[in-house]
Amino acid sequence: MENENPEPQPDGAPEEKPEPKKVEKQQITIGKFMNVDLRVAVILVAEPVEGADKLLRLEVDLGEDEPRQIVAGIALAYTPEQLLGRRIIVVANLKPITLKGVESRGMLLAADLDGAPTLATFEGDVPPGTPVH
Repeated sequence: MENENPEPQPDGAPEEKPEPKKVEKQQITIGKFMNVDLRVAVILVAEPVEGADKLLRLEVDLGEDEPRQIVAGIALAYTPEQLLGRRIIVVANLKPITLKGVESRGMLLAADLDGAPTLATFEGDVPPGTPVH
């Protein structure tokens, strides 16, 4: 069992970074993975969801005729202003779900760093709708 309370580091010693959490997940086949439609999206609109401290309503450009609305639990880590124009990865083929009365038609990808989300983003000008493999 790991030591829950490590001893303090001597003055001047670099603080050790925690190891990423190891999460055991069921393995899937490449065929199942290929059924997941991951695409590049650009955030066009970001605003709080009324009555939900953690949720933001986003409108994203997925290269479709109309922007897509998704709801994401990232409001404690990002302000709406920080998100505008960002290129993110979206799971585009999830069944719609309603969160706090707002329909979400996809999910963005983010790393979980001790409970705080960090968005998976792109540098450069990757067009909206570009598949991610």
